[in-house]
Amino acid sequence: MSNWIRAIISALTAGALLSAPMALQAQTQAAERRPDQLKFLDLYKELVETNTTLSSGSCTLAAQRMAARLKAAGMPESQIILFADPAYPKDGGLVAVYPGSSKKLKPLLAIAHIDVVEAKREDWQRDPFKLVEENGYFYARGTADDKAMASVLVDTLIRFQQAHYKPARTVKIALTCGEETNGAFNGAEWLAANKRDLIDAAFAINEGGGGTSDETGKVVEQSIQVGEKVFATYRFETRNPGGHSSVPRPDNAIYQLSHALDKLEAYEFPLEMSETTRTYFRDAGKGRHDDLGNAMVALAADPADKAAEAVVNQDPFLHSNLRTTCVATMLDGGHARNALAQRAGAYVNCRIFPGHNVEEIGRDLAAVVDDPGVSITVMPPLRPAPPAPPLDPKVIGPASALVTKYFPGVPLVPVMSNGYTDSTFLTAVGIPAYGVPGMWGSPEGDGVHGLNERISAQSLLVGRDFYYDLIKAYANPK
Repeated sequence: MSNWIRAIISALTAGALLSAPMALQAQTQAAERRPDQLKFLDLYKELVETNTTLSSGSCTLAAQRMAARLKAAGMPESQIILFADPAYPKDGGLVAVYPGSSKKLKPLLAIAHIDVVEAKREDWQRDPFKLVEENGYFYARGTADDKAMASVLVDTLIRFQQAHYKPARTVKIALTCGEETNGAFNGAEWLAANKRDLIDAAFAINEGGGGTSDETGKVVEQSIQVGEKVFATYRFETRNPGGHSSVPRPDNAIYQLSHALDKLEAYEFPLEMSETTRTYFRDAGKGRHDDLGNAMVALAADPADKAAEAVVNQDPFLHSNLRTTCVATMLDGGHARNALAQRAGAYVNCRIFPGHNVEEIGRDLAAVVDDPGVSITVMPPLRPAPPAPPLDPKVIGPASALVTKYFPGVPLVPVMSNGYTDSTFLTAVGIPAYGVPGMWGSPEGDGVHGLNERISAQSLLVGRDFYYDLIKAYANPK
């Protein structure tokens, strides 16, 4: 879940410092919780406390436990599909299908990853795989990213089943593994490639959107993610025969690599705007009421406005949101302290603006370096580079209406992510995927991917009801 992006975006909507309605804040404290909330928290606890790290956990076990919850609620086994690639027995997942009555409406797919980032007990204040509630927060690895959403999706189908709810549109959920570990087995990618019919949908909802609160806990923005950059890593490498360090030679592999990186540092990819980013800069800029906000609005009106671009570029997130970025992230080289390097290398990570593919950016990098002695190789895995989904009123409209209901006065802003999620794999096979609003984080990021990850009880429980209402709105379009 992109809490760090949300923290940055929060500054862009600083004019809307309004909290969720008081009615929605009720019954989120432990002593006031409704019976249905207590049942949900029992499910949430089981999922959070199931270790799903790559090193020592099992997504397969987590998926099996969630399948058992659905079955216990009365959902037929024929609608609960566990899957796993035999080569990756611990990286399995779950697809559950809740049928709708309409033969014309294509299904809705809701997806969440159940794998989590590694967490060492000795580094944490609490056991990272024991759910702890303290001072209004739930602590543990995955409490926010992304087991909050995953548990809500399972809970939603349980609520549907127990209420004998009859949606018009079929609702599917997919819990998948591998989002947090680049290069490992990825369940969303596997489903898109091998079980496309199983997850077929008019559109999908996923992580990537959401809200941010200010320092006092007030919700100041809600975003819906519409499109994301694709990442790719390139290997820059130089080679030569080397030799004794007492006899330096002009064709030094390390210096040659350094010159290439100097050129990369000096180069800036050109400014671009999509429908999403233009809307974002215009609407978020209007909410700022400061020089940066004015520059954002001006740039949305005229992307060639260099004065406005100069102001906007001072903000790292906004600068990156306007273009492809490539940056050196790792260096290596040489084989002995008293020898000339025979090889030097660097890894360059790129976040590619929608509309460009990995090979094209590789060619751009070669032109920037302009040195045939520097080899540039794209590193696996190669991710697809689909175009951004449209700002579809059928998707944006219900989300906007619910944000107005749950968070009066707080804007819903479409945003393109500078990072990426599993939505990439869905959009690439023709299922446009959106990161939906609802839950929110605090400005400091709440330890997501770091130490002592947490989510506020209010965010989790209000977000649960928000997702439930949103899925129902999508399942019964007006």
